[in-house]
Parts: sequence; structure tokens; C-alpha cells
Amino acid sequence: MDINYMLKVQDAKAVDIQKALQAAGVKVTSITEIYKEKGEETQQAAPQATA
Repeated sequence: MDINYMLKVQDAKAVDIQKALQAAGVKVTSITEIYKEKGEETQQAAPQATA
């Protein structure tokens, strides 16, 4: 039986997620990134323009 799940993670790569699930005994057939949000750390690191 194939089941699809969607999860939201912070600071993780697809390969890390796959390894963690496989270590827990979950057979992973595919992982697809569908959306990447800009986090607060990215927004704060951007240079500020001054007028």
C-alpha cells in the first residue's frame, strides 16, 4: 500500500529526512520539495537599503 504524506521541516535536507525515516523502518519511495519559504533568518541577513 502506498500512502502520501506532506511534512514541514526546518533546517533539513531531503536526504536527512529519508535517512531518518529509513532508520525508523519506513520505506521511502520518493521525497519531493514542493515549496520553500523564506525564513526570518534569511530576511534578517539581507542587506538593508538606506535612503
